[in-house]
Amino acid sequence: MSKDKPNEVQMTVHQATYNLLRRLGLTTVFGNPGSTEQPFLKNFPKDFQYVLGLQEASAVAMADGFSQGTKKPVLLNLHSGAGTGNGMCNIMTAFQNKTPLIITAGQQTREMVLGDAYLTNRDETMLPRPW
Repeated sequence: MSKDKPNEVQMTVHQATYNLLRRLGLTTVFGNPGSTEQPFLKNFPKDFQYVLGLQEASAVAMADGFSQGTKKPVLLNLHSGAGTGNGMCNIMTAFQNKTPLIITAGQQTREMVLGDAYLTNRDETMLPRPW
């Protein structure tokens, strides 16, 4: 409950994210999940569909084809910087296809980033450039 409005229930980031994805029509999610994606996938809504790729390159290719077939943007979640690297060739292909993909990648918890944990991606927005 909010201190300003005692009867108001606070929405969690998890709930707000799925509500936004629903409003945008992004209820089919492609990916290859790992430990960093567990909070996003916990209590996955029944009105969403998760399309599992056995490796990130496959997940990107499936999302690319689905987006082209439906002529709609598609949400693709990759597993950390390593997974983004695995999908790079197909990210480049999707870019060349002018496919509207929304790509997110998991990240190690902030406390572990200080210790350069394996799943850390220090400059996550630069990794997939220029694609």
